[in-house]
Amino acid sequence: MKSVKGSYLSGVVEIQVTGDHPEQFLQQCARNGIMLWEIKKVHVNQCTASVLLKDVKEIRKLRRGSKFKIHFLNKHGLPFFKKRVGRKKPLLIGLLLSLLLFFILSNMVWQVTVTGVPEELENKIKEQLTSYGVYPGAFTFSIESPNQIQQLLLEDVPELLWIGVDKKGTSFYLEGVEKLIIEKEEPAGPRHLVAGKSGVIQYMYVKKGMPEVTVNDVVEKGDVLVSGAIEKLNIIDEEEDKQEFELVAADGEIIATTWYKAEVNVPLTAEHVELTGNTNEKYRIKFGSLSIPIWPLTRFEHFEHELIETDEYQLDIFGWRPPIYFTAEKRLESTPWYSERTREEAIQTGIRQAKNDLQRRLGKDAEIITEKVLHETIRHGKVKLSLYITVEENIAVEQPINQGD
Repeated sequence: MKSVKGSYLSGVVEIQVTGDHPEQFLQQCARNGIMLWEIKKVHVNQCTASVLLKDVKEIRKLRRGSKFKIHFLNKHGLPFFKKRVGRKKPLLIGLLLSLLLFFILSNMVWQVTVTGVPEELENKIKEQLTSYGVYPGAFTFSIESPNQIQQLLLEDVPELLWIGVDKKGTSFYLEGVEKLIIEKEEPAGPRHLVAGKSGVIQYMYVKKGMPEVTVNDVVEKGDVLVSGAIEKLNIIDEEEDKQEFELVAADGEIIATTWYKAEVNVPLTAEHVELTGNTNEKYRIKFGSLSIPIWPLTRFEHFEHELIETDEYQLDIFGWRPPIYFTAEKRLESTPWYSERTREEAIQTGIRQAKNDLQRRLGKDAEIITEKVLHETIRHGKVKLSLYITVEENIAVEQPINQGD
């Protein structure tokens, strides 16, 4: 007897009927509309047959009260396959996730290497590559071809004479040649050196030009310190009675003592931060722009007052560094507390603050010599200071010479 068409979808069960004249039970099943096929007489008192899964319930009803025994031998079909798959669901999910992770990692850029150029130019090339979407962690299917990347780099980085772009698997290798640009420095035009600030000259080093002041001279802002107009010797136009000058670019360094006034307010109550020792840590794994929490999986608890420390580590396998990063974020609970400054402590704090601010404004070449408190008042819990600070600095400023005069 041929198997029923489409039986695999509904499920097939092979039954074994045992008893005297087992074919009688099979005939009874057929009379009740149960489809049977592949009927075999394996023994005098034993037969086998295939039935649909939906008829098994009816077969059990017919067996009740009879002298026959029914055994279910084999089960085939989609319902049984789905049941077996359901038992192995964790394994299948793990397999699917592994395949998904493999697909993601095999379609990501893992390494971008630039060789043959100086470090400064290398950083510029990598910045351009990032703007094109080429960086560790980017998906390769969203990136232009190596030839297009090469053309874009030659257009956008004028310092490049040539660059080769080679894609090998999940890595990009670039080798460039820097363009040597020789720029001629334009000669400086005629100029004076004038005082940018008022002060007392302490030291002079003139490379070119005619000094107009000497050490210990008091100069005002705008005074000529070094002249770029040098008088020519023994060249006098007797008819016009006019002295001729040679115009040069004055150059040098003029160190002078200058003075500054500064005002600063210092609170008498100082705020401090103290760590309690309580911490919360959260770890994440990053694939490019995708960040997945590892531990804990629950919501991150925040403290009322806290300091945050973040460390990031790239996975390193014997020198091979895929674009996989582990991020550790630590939150440290802190407690603010306050202390009272004495009047003298507040004054010293104000002096340090004013000197540091002035030093940052003048630059590292300026040297603060002395400071003096001109006036101090205490009001609304703050000490207000008026300071007079003496500095030694270069006051020379370039001033072009108008040759039309």
